[in-house]
Parts: sequence; C-alpha cells; structure tokens
Amino acid sequence: MSKSVYVYTFARCSWRRKSLAAKRVMRFCGSEENQRLERLLQDNLAREMRLWRAPVLHGGCIQGSDIAPNVYREIITWLQEMSGMFKFCSETFALGVCVLNRLLATVKAQSKYLKCMAITSLILAAKINEEDEVTASVKDLLAQSGCSFSTAEILRMERIILDKLHWDLYTATPIDFIHIFRALLVSTHPHLALVAAQKKPCLQASLWTRQVQHCMACHQLWQFKGSTLALAIITLELEKLTPDWFSFFSDLLKKAQVKSAEFICCKEMVDEYLASLEPSSPPNALYVLDTTHLKLRACEEARGDASLSWEVDDFCDGFGNLYNEVPPLEVGLEDVGGPLQNK
Repeated sequence: MSKSVYVYTFARCSWRRKSLAAKRVMRFCGSEENQRLERLLQDNLAREMRLWRAPVLHGGCIQGSDIAPNVYREIITWLQEMSGMFKFCSETFALGVCVLNRLLATVKAQSKYLKCMAITSLILAAKINEEDEVTASVKDLLAQSGCSFSTAEILRMERIILDKLHWDLYTATPIDFIHIFRALLVSTHPHLALVAAQKKPCLQASLWTRQVQHCMACHQLWQFKGSTLALAIITLELEKLTPDWFSFFSDLLKKAQVKSAEFICCKEMVDEYLASLEPSSPPNALYVLDTTHLKLRACEEARGDASLSWEVDDFCDGFGNLYNEVPPLEVGLEDVGGPLQNK
C-alpha cells in the first residue's frame, strides 16, 4: 500500500472520529460536556497555531505570484460552486480553501495553475472529510466540474501539495470554530437560545457558515486566523441579539486566546464586508409607478399609429381591479360577439 493510501485512510478515520465526537458533545449541556468542548477548542487552537498560514499581498498580487486579489476571489467563488455541485459539506470547502492558502503562502505560483491548485485542494479535502459513497472518482469530479485537466495532472498536483505541506492537511478551519463556539454558547448560556427563539431564529450555524464562506473569498480577511474570523461573525449577531452581549463575548474571547486589538480590527472589517454584500434596497421596498412619462409616450405612439390609442388610465384601472378598488365592468351580451350571443 502506498504512502498516500495510508495517509488518506488515517486522515478519514481521524477526522471523522473528531467530527462525530464534537457532534455528540454538542447535543448536551453541562459541566462535563463543557469541559469536553473546551478541550476540543484547545486542540483546534493548537492545530491552528501550528499549521495556519496565509498568503501575503505584495505589489497588488500574492507574493511570489501574479495572482491578483480579484482573481483569487473568483476562484474561491468558483470553488464554492463546485463544492455545492459535488454535494460536499461546508467543512470540506473550508478545508480546501485553507489548504490552498497554505500552498499559496509556501510556493511561488502562476495564475495559470491556480484553478488546478484549487480543484486539487478541494479533492484532497474531500478525500479526508467526506464519506466514500459521497466522493466520486477524480475522473468523474473533473467531468462534472467541466475542467479540462486530466486525471494525471490532478494526481501530480496532489503529490506536489502533499510534499509542500509535509503530508499534514489537518488545519482547523473557521467553520470548525463556528460549531465549537456555538456549542460553548449553548452549553454555558442555554437561556440565550430560548430568548433568541422568541424574537427570531438565531445562533444559526448555517447562517454563520454562509457568512464564513463569503468572508473566505475576501483577501483583506485572509490575514486573520479562522478562530478570530469565526468569533467576529458570532459577536456581530450577539450585539443585535442581547444588550448583555459583552459578557458572552468576553468569555469566548478569553477561551479563544485572541488579542483584543486583532479581534476589533477583524470584526470591523467583517461587518463592513458583509454589509457590502447586502442588496442596496430593503426586502420590503415599495416601488411607485410614475405615469407621467408613460402617458407622454402613449400619446406619441398613438399619433403614429391609431391602433395604439390607449391611455395610462387603463393601467390604473387594472391595478384597481387587482386590489378590488374598482367594481368590475358589466358586460352585456351585445358586447360579446360570435356564437356566445346564442347562449
């Protein structure tokens, strides 16, 4: 059995055991479960401290490459689409991005190889994190993605990534920390979820996961560790949820071992970035139809063609009928031609 097979097999078993253990712990509240969560958090923080690396911008591109931030953002967005197409879990996408970032921070790469590096990072993450029945063959994945790479090219890129990252891909991702922080909140402050449920759905890992995925495509935010990014996203919702948010935040900040200045900077950038993604118009915006230009246009067209002699009042009557503001017109049999007159 080759070294890669050993590594993949061990990685699947190890990662799944930890994921299942984390999910079991999150189901309960209590001192024992809280201690388990804190140990899980410490393990992930230690792994993050040891393995986390991020690309550095220099001269408008990633240092050592010709990859511009907008090119990077497009490839991460595409990678998210591919992850959804392959039906991978959100943790797989996050791990793939972390692997790609570590690689870009380690080697000098050209933009023409970026797509191959990205899809290979996602495939490696899937081999570690997904069940065998979910993960298709490399050939099938490439066919679904529409990539022009051959299986041999992906396998060669896999070998390069594994060699450069010393066969150690178990980076703690921001989504890992999202789940841990949420479980800690529910475990230590169970009343928070109850109060929130009376107002609106909150403490939603799915919402925070989507926000993390958006933030992972932003080059300004890749300078922050996953634990800092996750904590910033959660704190932004806590601020909206309860006036006593600072007590919950300070407890998580202490456990996450994040510096206050770094956290504040990350939180402000996340807030600004997520706000820029929201639509400019509110969801319940009211649009008013200005009939002035329509009426002028109707008159102009009516002069050119008698068949177009309609008035804007017809539109108003239509809206009135729609909202039952105008009684329907009575139509006599003499107004309806054809065979209906005989009925």
